[in-house]
Amino acid sequence: MALALTACGRFTVMPPPEGEPVILKPAEFLTTWTDADGGTITLKKDGTFVADKICVGHRWDEGLAWSGTGTWKQGSNKEESFLHVTFDEPHPVGIDPADPDEFVRETDGYTALKDGRILKLWTPIGDPDNDYPNCVLTSPAS
Repeated sequence: MALALTACGRFTVMPPPEGEPVILKPAEFLTTWTDADGGTITLKKDGTFVADKICVGHRWDEGLAWSGTGTWKQGSNKEESFLHVTFDEPHPVGIDPADPDEFVRETDGYTALKDGRILKLWTPIGDPDNDYPNCVLTSPAS
């Protein structure tokens, strides 16, 4: 039975990266965040950002890296903060770039974690039933 279930997929989805959920102060968002491939997003005090090949999550697409400008908003619940970014220009995400429905401006939101002195923003990318990596952005060490 266990073998049959394993053949159909994983028992659980990919875990989040190392770290504990954290509520960030507004000023803690205002920095340049970097992903594992060197992509960056700089969040500015006026609610805008500049991104250069930053990893993003969108639906089931994996490995997306977007560049551009846009706006950002923060949010939180009782345990953790969130970051939501909206790009000014739409980005292709599907198979057919000629289809206007395949272009979007918004990505999945990022969730905040603290791992020692390192702050992280992360979002899952790809199919959560497989071993696809998470998109993780880190801030400079505090």
